[in-house]
Amino acid sequence: MFPGFEDALAQVVSPQMLLLCVVGVIGGMAVGATPGLSATVGLALLLPVTFTLDPTSGLVLMGAFYAAAIFGGSFTAILVNAPGTPSSIATTFDGYPMTKQGRSETAIIAVTTASVVGGLTGVVGLLFLGPLIADVVLEFGPQEYFWLGIFGLTMIASLAAKSLLKGFAAGFVGLLISTIGVAPVGGDVRFTFGVTEMQGGVPLIVALIGFFTVPAMLDLITNPAGRSAAMHKERTQREPGLLPRTIRYVLSRPLNLGRSAVIGTFVGMLPGAGGNVANLVAYNEAKRASKTPERFGKGEVDGVVAPETANNAVVGGGLIPLLTLGIPGAPADAVIFGVLMLHGLRPGSELFTEQGPLIFTFILALAVAVLLLAPVGLVAGRGLQRTVVRTPTHLLVPAIALLTIIGSYAVRNNPLDVVLMLGLGVAGYGLRHLGLPPPAIVLGVVLGPIIESGLGQGLLAASGDAYPWMSFFTRPISAVIAIVVLLALAWPLLARWREHRAASRGTATGQTTETKAGANDEA
Repeated sequence: MFPGFEDALAQVVSPQMLLLCVVGVIGGMAVGATPGLSATVGLALLLPVTFTLDPTSGLVLMGAFYAAAIFGGSFTAILVNAPGTPSSIATTFDGYPMTKQGRSETAIIAVTTASVVGGLTGVVGLLFLGPLIADVVLEFGPQEYFWLGIFGLTMIASLAAKSLLKGFAAGFVGLLISTIGVAPVGGDVRFTFGVTEMQGGVPLIVALIGFFTVPAMLDLITNPAGRSAAMHKERTQREPGLLPRTIRYVLSRPLNLGRSAVIGTFVGMLPGAGGNVANLVAYNEAKRASKTPERFGKGEVDGVVAPETANNAVVGGGLIPLLTLGIPGAPADAVIFGVLMLHGLRPGSELFTEQGPLIFTFILALAVAVLLLAPVGLVAGRGLQRTVVRTPTHLLVPAIALLTIIGSYAVRNNPLDVVLMLGLGVAGYGLRHLGLPPPAIVLGVVLGPIIESGLGQGLLAASGDAYPWMSFFTRPISAVIAIVVLLALAWPLLARWREHRAASRGTATGQTTETKAGANDEA
């Protein structure tokens, strides 16, 4: 057993630690469910509170808050198409369609179950596999991140259900938006039109609210009858046994849960990637592996389970490089890193040997907080869901509008972000009617900085070579990811070829049957 584990086990069940976990879970869920107030912002606001606590209590409170904030982002993603955090981008793809179909309660129960499974998997990975996997993560350089970003772009094939060309066009629009501001390599100022505030680029939260929430509001304004019918159905047709039936359904999909949890844990360990990448990758792989991929994007339960499993697994995965190497896997982990440094705790192997009771109490408390997501999340999530269902459209739209304005302004305390959010929202509404899917645009915004930084830094790092670009193919891990990218690009073409072949066989079989039937009739 790990040194100090038994002491940590006794400490984590003390009333003080359990109370901190409950407070952290409630506070984190409230912040996570508010668009604009991401987990990182919430942890930064909580940081001064930890100054008054001992190191163990401070870390336990931060860990519970972090896990709950990631989970809380799914509520608004499902109910009003506004991801509370960037980690819930993919949850909107099927979560909001489920709300429009009058199945929002099913979605809330499914994401709660998935979040508990994903969160616990991340904690187990942190506890048992952290030191081993951290060595592999150290081998990731700019070239590997470049290919990881390109792999993410292959998801456009999944997001563009009707036209692959329009899907790539939408992704290109997102990449263009991501280039606004100061270049990450070289420091060139691009597409700011002389506005100083634009040098910081377009914040991801602002783009998310603009492309997802504003079009949803416009839909509610232009077609209020559609929502009213769905909400009336959900109010009047309460399904008995919905809770246990949905939990059983989610747990009966172990492959989807396991695959998404592994993706979340691994992506969480990659510095700079985080939950906003993990949830998209998990959604894409769930759709690719599904026997009914055509149901994704139309209210498929697996479509909300996969991203929420992955983004909650990111919490534990992101702490692996932080606690073992001192490298934060995500911005939120950097805040927790600050707490460690403030209390004179240096990450590394010594942290586990010399501060065993403290660090294992933190890890076990994280598991306790994840388990608390089930009762607290079900009560709070279903309460919020019923409030939204019962709220008339003419009151709901102004409330969402106020929330989006506050959320956009809170990112940088800059009125320009509100203008950007409204402009991107109107543009997204128009582009959607032209067939350009907003999720593909957001995908470009998310992955653009990763691809650009990886490409620029990779070429600079290999500038002493005769052919710097060859470093993107000669590094072992980079070459493996490049092959995976090729396979991911070939997969949609292979799937369409198989569908075409199956359709041709069906037609040929039908013609043969008709011919035989005709021959028998003539005979």
